[in-house]
Amino acid sequence: MAIRTTKPPAPTEPAGCKPCGGTGNVPTTVRVGRKRRPVGQQDGLCLNCLGSGTDPDA
Repeated sequence: MAIRTTKPPAPTEPAGCKPCGGTGNVPTTVRVGRKRRPVGQQDGLCLNCLGSGTDPDA
């Protein structure tokens, strides 16, 4: 009977999403007025990973 000396591979971490940096949120510009001038930014849901923060293609 042979003794197994190799370890099983360690679980790998899923890759982070590039557009949101793994946070699940991306900045969205807020525009107001008739001329639609930008006044600030707010957080929006990342449409690439749908808020999970992991890369869907990995």
